[in-house]
Amino acid sequence: MIYTDTRDSSVQVDFKTAVMNGMNQKTGGLYIPTSFPKIDSSLLYKDPAPSFRDIAFNMAKPYVEGEIPDVDLAAIIQDAYPFSPKVAPLDHTSYILELFHGPTCAFKDFGARFMARTMSYFNRNEDSLLHILVATSGDTGSAVGSAFHGVPGLDVTILYPDGKISPLQEKQLSTFTGNVRALKVKGTFDDCQKLVKTAFTDTELRGKLRLSSANSINIARLLPQSFYYMYAALIVRNRAALQNKITDPAIIMVVPSGNFGNLTSGLIAREMGGPIEGFVAATNTNKTIPDWIATGDYNARPSVETYANAMDVGAPSNYERIKAMYSLDEVRKLFGSYWLDNDGIMKAIEDCHRMTGYIIDPHGAIGYKAWKDIYNGGMEKLIAGEKPDFNLPGITPNIPDWANKVTDKKAVGVILETASPAKFGSIVTQAIGREPPMPDRLEEVLRLPDHAIPMENDYKKFKDWLIGNLE
Repeated sequence: MIYTDTRDSSVQVDFKTAVMNGMNQKTGGLYIPTSFPKIDSSLLYKDPAPSFRDIAFNMAKPYVEGEIPDVDLAAIIQDAYPFSPKVAPLDHTSYILELFHGPTCAFKDFGARFMARTMSYFNRNEDSLLHILVATSGDTGSAVGSAFHGVPGLDVTILYPDGKISPLQEKQLSTFTGNVRALKVKGTFDDCQKLVKTAFTDTELRGKLRLSSANSINIARLLPQSFYYMYAALIVRNRAALQNKITDPAIIMVVPSGNFGNLTSGLIAREMGGPIEGFVAATNTNKTIPDWIATGDYNARPSVETYANAMDVGAPSNYERIKAMYSLDEVRKLFGSYWLDNDGIMKAIEDCHRMTGYIIDPHGAIGYKAWKDIYNGGMEKLIAGEKPDFNLPGITPNIPDWANKVTDKKAVGVILETASPAKFGSIVTQAIGREPPMPDRLEEVLRLPDHAIPMENDYKKFKDWLIGNLE
């Protein structure tokens, strides 16, 4: 497989180069495959649906062909995934795709663990460490730290915005030792991301340290997240006739979205033949992409702090990949979009629990509310000509190609629950009046000592720290 660059289509590199570099240091562009091979039809139509690991192997294979032999790829997947996603029926029109059953209770375990093992595989014959730099707005850092901790040949530095993530999320970041450490930056996630991106384009720094990324800018984290989209779509398609009395339903993936890596992974699954009709980009007050869909103008902006903090991203990196893959017109045909403010998030958590009994986290709650509003009249009003103000919380005035399938009740929604509600215990408790269950692996983290290192939002100081401590 050949990979190119979102900013220079003449670039052609192999998978190893794309993974180990993270992004193209010359252009600042992100790597994307030049094509998206279709999954074999025998796997797509297998009944019962194939296992998650079978899907992961078959989807990953064409992207690493000629670079990772099948036997090694199978071992990487076996080691990366001692857990699987779970698909839970929520009501007669929707499912929850639970992505929090990994070691750090967040969806980013799926991408981070595959990436760590792939990087270690490619680095196995090198004499020097590969230094991973990663910015996090919440769950990325802990997933990366857990995935890379103790992995040979790799060293990890995580940047997170001081005081702008939940206490439990910070505890998951600040307690690493050994080859993983966390820097708490006086700034926002966008500031952390800018520090990391600047480091990757710093020729002097890259002459001293071998650098790569573990954010969703790295293709090795993006590709494995496509596995669970395919898995969920096949599971839901097979179940829908029995559970929903809908044969061959239009499956709409409702995706809590911040940096838009997760949604881009869903696009890859669809391009590979996954039975996915479309997507809903569901976000918080940081509504850069919904505004782009509504107006046609992309305006990156400073991030705003919200209860759904993992989506507090004003300049989503993966906009570049979406724009490289599709025109704005194609995006509008494929996407619905929706956003909520903090009051809406709290009410959505409460409504979900009251209506279904399901305890949902703030990010998944936006997805839940988006699907309910779209399914229960929102899309019908758009088709009828009503145009809500995109500056107000709710549905963006855009009619995707799948709109009529929703109004004809031939669609089901798959809402991605990206993190355990226990990671946002105070918010959830305030919304529903009870604490969400705490997984044992999160309780254990709370007892560990903190080791986070303070860092100013200043690139020179950050660079000097990297050289002084990692060279």
